[in-house]
Amino acid sequence: MENLILTYQEVQQKIKRIAHEIYEKNYHEEEIVFAGIYERGYQLAQLLEKEVDNIAKNINTSLVKISLDKYAPLQSEIELDVDIKTLENKIIILVDDVLNTGRTLAYSLKPFLNCEIKQLHTAILVDRNHPQFPISADFVGYSLSTTIQEHILVDLSEDKGGVYLK
Repeated sequence: MENLILTYQEVQQKIKRIAHEIYEKNYHEEEIVFAGIYERGYQLAQLLEKEVDNIAKNINTSLVKISLDKYAPLQSEIELDVDIKTLENKIIILVDDVLNTGRTLAYSLKPFLNCEIKQLHTAILVDRNHPQFPISADFVGYSLSTTIQEHILVDLSEDKGGVYLK
């Protein structure tokens, strides 16, 4: 059974608020790179990039897709869809839909350790508050304490979009 936590409209409002927070923290920058963890983190990164573009005409934005096996990150390569050198001296916003234990975000940091970036922030739509890794979110849409057995489903589609607790 799924319980609706956030409606599609509420999710859109959270995305706008996160985008404003990102802009407020980085208004003086020339470029911001949104690095989204595939699949829903990348979708969220696309939406955040679009919102920041609407707010900040003085900042260039770009999008990077991070691919990894979330269930076996040590056995899989963590890949970016751009050359890592293009990210040097840039502000990176690492984006995922849900922060549970921090494992996925921790492993997603690996490529960024191989280049000299200016700064890295994390943006999460839903923080479940189950840290097992020393990872926290800088920009959070919604904090929700759940049991470890519960599951959060984020759907960013317009027809049935929202955040659900299973």
